[in-house]
Amino acid sequence: MPKVAFSDVSTWVFDLDHTLYPPSARLFDLIEVRMTAYVMDALGVARGEADRLRKHYWAKHGTTLAGLMREHDVDPGPYLTNVHDIPMDSLDPDPELAAQIRALPGRRIVYTNGCAPYAERVLAARGLQGVFDAVYGVEHANFQPKPDHAAFDMVFRKDGLIPDTAAMFEDDARNLKVPHQMGMRTVHVAPSRGRGAHIHFHTDDLSAFLAKII
Repeated sequence: MPKVAFSDVSTWVFDLDHTLYPPSARLFDLIEVRMTAYVMDALGVARGEADRLRKHYWAKHGTTLAGLMREHDVDPGPYLTNVHDIPMDSLDPDPELAAQIRALPGRRIVYTNGCAPYAERVLAARGLQGVFDAVYGVEHANFQPKPDHAAFDMVFRKDGLIPDTAAMFEDDARNLKVPHQMGMRTVHVAPSRGRGAHIHFHTDDLSAFLAKII
């Protein structure tokens, strides 16, 4: 039963995009448009090539930013500011989710491959401000993204997190492999379940799932 599996968890780690808000908000669509435009400007390529490169960077490096940094030495600061400069109109407050997360015993944190200022804006739009004890962005991992093991190590060290007593909620199944290896409980939050022994639980309704384990 889920409740038993989480009985000793004292730190709860949540991804941001498509985890703390539904994919139907299509917020990331706006970010992807800005990512493509940034690649076009930074590398002087056409839109089709920029889209191809973004897919290549995501597959090989985990994020577009990581690919740009590793293959083209792009400065991450301006990139993060630019691509996350989007409206939050499509997000609505979710009082039920806020109540369920607030009821979790122990420490509650957000860890995203986006930047922390963007995460704070999303949390405010969702009515989740003040619910979490800390918010970590890719800048807190020296711009190394999930699923890199080094990124998790850096962020979890900063937080003082003990993996054996922690759980990770994430929409990208590949980002749960390292937490699973580290001994964390893993929950895939997505419409359909990802494959692999590194996923302990799956849900397409985060609020309902949390209600079962509190």
